[in-house]
Amino acid sequence: MSKKVDIKDLVEKIAKLSRERMSQAQVVSIEDLKRAAPPVRPKTLLIIEDDETVRKALERIFLDENYKLLLARGAADLSGLLTDAPIDLILLDIGLPWVNGFELAEMMKAHKDLKRVPIVFISGQKDLAVVKRGFAIGAHDFITKPFDVGNVKKTVQTLLALNS
Repeated sequence: MSKKVDIKDLVEKIAKLSRERMSQAQVVSIEDLKRAAPPVRPKTLLIIEDDETVRKALERIFLDENYKLLLARGAADLSGLLTDAPIDLILLDIGLPWVNGFELAEMMKAHKDLKRVPIVFISGQKDLAVVKRGFAIGAHDFITKPFDVGNVKKTVQTLLALNS
């Protein structure tokens, strides 16, 4: 069974040495400089929403924002998605079928690889007790539906910047 190899440190060392050598050269092309910069991995957003209209709306909001998007209708869709890439932020509906968003968030917060990933609940439930429960579970924010597109974008950008 093959294991993924983490070469991040090797790539950074190569980029550093390349930049050092380029700084000693009299002329460096822009293309050489671009190749010497370490590649930037796009941030990965996991969107878990059972309502197709809302899921597609969230997808459209972030499609042009240079994020990698993973879309799920509920917990049953996650098995293949969670092995694809590191998750940087989760947008999670509460009213999911079979396993609700609270239960799913609790399981994620207990998982060694997901416990530090910011979770933002997006829900039509606006009751104060529901919002408090979301934060008690470990949510970083709670956005109510219908949501403001600018607010959703700003929340995601802020949490990703704080978690970098």
